[in-house]
Amino acid sequence: MAVQALYYSDKDGLEMALKNPDTMLFQSKAEADARDKILELAENIQLFLERNVEGLGEDLAEKCAMAIAEEKDLFQKALKKPQLLNETEAPSG
Repeated sequence: MAVQALYYSDKDGLEMALKNPDTMLFQSKAEADARDKILELAENIQLFLERNVEGLGEDLAEKCAMAIAEEKDLFQKALKKPQLLNETEAPSG
């Protein structure tokens, strides 16, 4: 029997990572670090949204922030070409 190392983001926590192994457990440290960066970005976007969008609840702000953070490359491109936001298929998840 072989031994295999798995990585996860501390921000997700081990318990959450074990409950969602397909999306929160990684084969390399680099993949786990990338997930950690997305979570950090989402956290900051959430705080921004809660502070700047009156009436936006914490749960919805969190969902919006995570959607934006997970598609950060698309949003970076959309800053130059806004129509890209509506030319792609909706993300599954």
